[in-house]
Amino acid sequence: MAEIFSDDDTTKLFQLVHMFQRSALLHMGYIPDQQGNKYFDMAEAKEAIDLLSMLQRKTKTNLTDREEQLFRSVISELQLQFTRAPTLKRQADDELAKSESIRETFANPRDGPVEDLSTNNEEE
Repeated sequence: MAEIFSDDDTTKLFQLVHMFQRSALLHMGYIPDQQGNKYFDMAEAKEAIDLLSMLQRKTKTNLTDREEQLFRSVISELQLQFTRAPTLKRQADDELAKSESIRETFANPRDGPVEDLSTNNEEE
């Protein structure tokens, strides 16, 4: 990142922006944690986005046009992803329910769903 920004302070500022961005994406279920688990905590995601917005307002007069544009694009992209996150959660819940059903079928085959594959052939 150092080659993108003009000084160390700007580099550190955008490292902080990146930390909040990753936190928001993690809590919206877009990226897994280090163990591969996905989380859906919209309150935490909103808090990270709100903190980024506050940071943008507080630093506005100290940013170059390019830095301001980068800040705006990160926040607007997160806001867009925030609106899509409930759909992502529903899909994840549906997949989990389906995998639980399959796992239960293999764990207890006698209790699983049954499909009758026999045919009633009256000609026999």
